[in-house]
Amino acid sequence: MAVFVLDTRKKPLMPCSEKRARLLLKRGRARVHRMVPFTIRLVDRRVEDSALQPLRLKLDPGSQKTGLALVREVETVDVETGEVSHSAAVLMLLELKHRGQGIRNALRQRQGHRRFRRSRRRYRPERFSNRRRPGGWLAPSLQHRVDTTMTWVKRLRRWAPVTAISQELVRFDMQQIQNPEISGAEYQQGTLQGYEVREYLLEKWGRKCAYCGAQNVPLEIEHMHSKARGGSDRVGNLTLACHPCNQRKDTQTVAEFRAHDPGLVRSLLAQAQAPLRDAAAVNSTRWTLFQRLKATGLDVEVGTGGRTKWNRHQLQVPKAHCLDAACVRHVDAIENWQQPVLRINATGRGSYQRTRLMKHGFPRGYLTRSKSAFGFQTGDLVKAIVPTGKKVGSYLGRVAIRASGSFNIKTTSGLVQGLSHRFCALIQRADGYGYSWTTITLQTKGGAGMGQAEPAALSLTGLKAEVSRATG
Repeated sequence: MAVFVLDTRKKPLMPCSEKRARLLLKRGRARVHRMVPFTIRLVDRRVEDSALQPLRLKLDPGSQKTGLALVREVETVDVETGEVSHSAAVLMLLELKHRGQGIRNALRQRQGHRRFRRSRRRYRPERFSNRRRPGGWLAPSLQHRVDTTMTWVKRLRRWAPVTAISQELVRFDMQQIQNPEISGAEYQQGTLQGYEVREYLLEKWGRKCAYCGAQNVPLEIEHMHSKARGGSDRVGNLTLACHPCNQRKDTQTVAEFRAHDPGLVRSLLAQAQAPLRDAAAVNSTRWTLFQRLKATGLDVEVGTGGRTKWNRHQLQVPKAHCLDAACVRHVDAIENWQQPVLRINATGRGSYQRTRLMKHGFPRGYLTRSKSAFGFQTGDLVKAIVPTGKKVGSYLGRVAIRASGSFNIKTTSGLVQGLSHRFCALIQRADGYGYSWTTITLQTKGGAGMGQAEPAALSLTGLKAEVSRATG
């Protein structure tokens, strides 16, 4: 894993290894500029005196997560055949988690509060018809995905000499996702062609309760993902249930309602239509993100999802957003991809709302007007060393402050509550994002994924110790 390096004027230089960064700090040739991602600033070198190599930033945009890979491209020419091979040496892998669903829920809650307030006080005619949206307008939850991705593109350009960008520009065929055998005029025919909703559901679910299998009883139309938790009225979200099952399920998800029978849960979710919310989000934002990337002035190259998948299978790379980004466009080999991944969680910078509400809209608590207490702010990266007591130990993570001075710290292993501010030391100010480290698990028969890796999260322990000694 690489360490970002800046010159004396904070211009980006070539990233270096952890060992070299440790030596530069120990010898007094560098200062700590930023902790996560770890960045040092040299005190005796300028960018004019250094040799830079071209770096490429690759992106795999997604609805919930966006993968980023900073790579150094190497071209090798075979002397005998003259064939040119392109390899990518991975310098850093990042995974950016968006909070679009949280924004959507907050706007929906605000809409409900305003509607309740208008109906309670007096009637006011709606005003949505006199508002004009500019060209290229995106919903706030979609605009957030584009903005956070561009934020990290700009940050990485400040810390590394990025000269080119690659983006996976993929479009999802949402009808084919639901029906892989669709073709021709079937694209113009809806799901309910020739059916009423109830008759369609009776035929689809075999005229029996989807949860208990009861037959010859009155069946009710039921939302698999309840509307109270963001579900829609799409026919793919509807099923049939008997009255007792419908009452017991209430607003639970299928997985929660039938947690004791995972086999049934898998079969129900497989029989239901695939959700299209994530695919629609990617389709809506892909061109906007592409235009924003072109506005940076760098060379922007796009690749298809099919090419990315083919590269991943050819190179035997596990499935992960960040590795999908590394496999974008033409690449013959990938080096050094087995390294920790920096997971970036978009948390926001707090809220203007000072009143906490219960689910029915009534106040349940109030926040202080000041967002800081004892020199700390919620979201700061802190290190707490507790010498005595039940919670003796060292803790590193994001802090949640209280005016009383009793703080909570969210670490990689869980939440630690009730730590005094006297034990906390500031590591990095809050910037609207939470950070953690994970490792990429190898592909298995059940699929590949990304799991928590506490040893990887502490892989910079020695380096941080050198930082502490160098900075006092």
